[in-house]
Amino acid sequence: MTFVFSSTAIADCILIQPTIFEDKRWFFMETYHADKFAQWWITTTFIQDNHSKSKAGVLRWLHFQTQHSQAKLVRVTRWAVLDIVLDCRVWSPSYEQHIIVELNETNKHQLFIPKGCAHGFLTLVDDTEFLYKCDDVYAPHFDSGIHYASIGADRENIKKTYWLTDFIISPKDQGLQTFEEYKKHPLF
Repeated sequence: MTFVFSSTAIADCILIQPTIFEDKRWFFMETYHADKFAQWWITTTFIQDNHSKSKAGVLRWLHFQTQHSQAKLVRVTRWAVLDIVLDCRVWSPSYEQHIIVELNETNKHQLFIPKGCAHGFLTLVDDTEFLYKCDDVYAPHFDSGIHYASIGADRENIKKTYWLTDFIISPKDQGLQTFEEYKKHPLF
């Protein structure tokens, strides 16, 4: 089985398209293969899997951990998200850039997100299920992030394009720092 790996505008952030075998019984696909991923320098050892389910319009803002930084491999198994990645690594050629990629149950694309990038997603449909593999444990006392409104994404256009009336945001995410605040004391 094969994958199609594609670079994104963020250094080391890789879009991964699996080969999907379909017939009248349904489908089969490989979602991870260490040797094939290593050909694209994705050699991380994943140690934790997470699975979330959300209503349409849930916006999980751009999270990272100040210690125990995590590389992630993310995908959607039900419905769709706009996946958002912001490069917070001052040494990176794509520092300060962000990308927004639609991941959904039809395209079955995955995104590899390197350490030092802030990550979030916006669910587009009720009961969206999102899975991610991490290469370090969740450490809530080192949890941090960037306020989504501070990266210049066109929120009104996103709402209009995906027929969302508003975003549902946790109180914790409402209080995140802006990207300008982060850049005064960058961590990566």
